[in-house]
Amino acid sequence: MTIQFGIAQAEAGADALTLPDHASGDLVGPNYYLRYLRDLHHEFAERIPAPLILHICGRTLDRMEYIAQTGMAAFHFDSKNEPAKSMAVVRGRLALVGSINNPETLLRSGPGEVAREVYRNLEAGIPLIAPECAVPLQTPVANLKQIPQAVAQWHRQQAASS
Repeated sequence: MTIQFGIAQAEAGADALTLPDHASGDLVGPNYYLRYLRDLHHEFAERIPAPLILHICGRTLDRMEYIAQTGMAAFHFDSKNEPAKSMAVVRGRLALVGSINNPETLLRSGPGEVAREVYRNLEAGIPLIAPECAVPLQTPVANLKQIPQAVAQWHRQQAASS
């Protein structure tokens, strides 16, 4: 069903698809991922004719090596994983997307903390910055707007220092 739905979305014009897997890193260990999910995720990446972005909540550093072997275009990861360590594991084999903490940073902090977390991800080499998962409805809009603003500011600072 997942493959048929993915193909239908690609045929309807989807540029990329997010594939959420509810085998949370806090519930399922890396051996389970290797044994039951890696090959399935590889099949999805092979058969669905669009770039796939896999999302798994929780601590997943211990299975990122296996995720990098699936052929997924990107992995949308949780803030429970250290960005620099995550980048070291995937070593350019797939893009990482994330990992601005919610609800702590986005819901309960201000734009300054959002910017600090954005910078931490960019300094680690994370190419795509986004909330780690679903955004709480009460999240201040100013915090969400701070994400692209901080990305732009960080890039301006990098250009000015080179």
